[in-house]
Amino acid sequence: MSPDLKPGITHRFTYTVPQNKTVPHLYPEFAEFRDMPGVFATGFLVGLMEGACQLAIKPYLNWPVEQSVGTHVDFSHLAATPPGLMVTVDCEVIAVDGRKVRFRARAHDGHDLISEGIHERMVIDAARFNDRLAAKRPPSAG
Repeated sequence: MSPDLKPGITHRFTYTVPQNKTVPHLYPEFAEFRDMPGVFATGFLVGLMEGACQLAIKPYLNWPVEQSVGTHVDFSHLAATPPGLMVTVDCEVIAVDGRKVRFRARAHDGHDLISEGIHERMVIDAARFNDRLAAKRPPSAG
């Protein structure tokens, strides 16, 4: 992890919402989702916000040896976004405490502020993380 990873780093990411990122496509196991409006799903929005934060710090990591995993999300979902609109996520590193990185993030769809909040990521050694994960897997899970 670079010593240059510190508060003040910003990143902007844009994404056009496709049909398959709407509520009816979230967890096909839940029939209730299929009956809901075709708007950008909160679950996919959270993933987009996390991804933008990950990209903000990637240049400061020894990628792919070092990576980051999400450890906390606190995002609002303020307005509905139909497919076809472009969502812009702006994020900023607001704190670095050892391997823990805290972000402030906001998303806008060109009409409304659709999300804002705080996110935390932990910088990991990917090999060590994967070794620990392998120890948790049931024998039948491969």
